Amino acid sequence: MNLIRYQSPVASLSPCSSVADEVNRLLAFPFLAGRPQRANGWTPALDVHEDEANYFVRLELPGLKKDQIQVAFHDDTLTVSGERASDADLSEKTALRRERFHGKFERSVSLPVPVNAASVTAAFEDGVLTVTLPKSEEAKPRQIAVA
Repeated sequence: MNLIRYQSPVASLSPCSSVADEVNRLLAFPFLAGRPQRANGWTPALDVHEDEANYFVRLELPGLKKDQIQVAFHDDTLTVSGERASDADLSEKTALRRERFHGKFERSVSLPVPVNAASVTAAFEDGVLTVTLPKSEEAKPRQIAVA
């Protein structure tokens, strides 16, 4: 078995990131061990994108099935939660290295403009959850003719 030497993210400062980003990342490092994690579970990575009509929230949820994921929307806040069970067949074996997180998770995203809650959709494919949140009509940009 080959082990690869762990390289601390402290040594990988990026010249393109801002000083504030680097300070936040370095202060979080001892608690996160290089990856978002909470004391009582884990935190999946997420991306939020928007276009003129929608917000798109994508979460990486490898190893989960869609019935293990709960999606809720309330007061302009999207909350995704669930639980990934630990591997039962590994519990009797001695771990040489463990990097895969398990347990409960919850991520919440507050959106800056109102969303049409009745039209929110969620799709789960290849371990990635994509939630599409259509902006309400009053939040969409509109062209105003000059008289």
